[in-house]
Amino acid sequence: MTDVQKTPQGLYFEEFEIGKKIVTAGRTITEADIVAFAALSGDYNAIHCDAEYASTTPYGRRVAFGLLGLSIASGLAVNTGLLEETVLAFREIRTWKFSLPVFIGDTIHVVMEVAEKKPLPRLGGGSVVINLDVRNQDDKTVMRGRWSVLIKGQP
Repeated sequence: MTDVQKTPQGLYFEEFEIGKKIVTAGRTITEADIVAFAALSGDYNAIHCDAEYASTTPYGRRVAFGLLGLSIASGLAVNTGLLEETVLAFREIRTWKFSLPVFIGDTIHVVMEVAEKKPLPRLGGGSVVINLDVRNQDDKTVMRGRWSVLIKGQP
């Protein structure tokens, strides 16, 4: 029997280039997303779940959970394949700002930019800091921040 090693699809630490930008696919926020996130998190705040109440707010309608947008942004980032089988850990959210509301029916995507790299030989790779700019269908920033991830080094 032959010993076969699967090659990771994501980038190794050494392959990340500072300044490299990646744009994710888009994802439309749905009613089902709001309902599922409320059930998962236990957060049934009226601004998200009560259409009548939300119609009386400055937004005039329900707003998606900020953390739902953050979670979807994470999924969109992972779906680029950039981190597929090479990520060791999601280390930290260094900053995160919610700038504009996200509504049911909005389509968001993420513009990712590699900002920093730091080798961590004892971990077998290094830390990569990525700036994320989450934008809606009008290309307006709805949230943004910096994430730090630990990435495997080349074997």
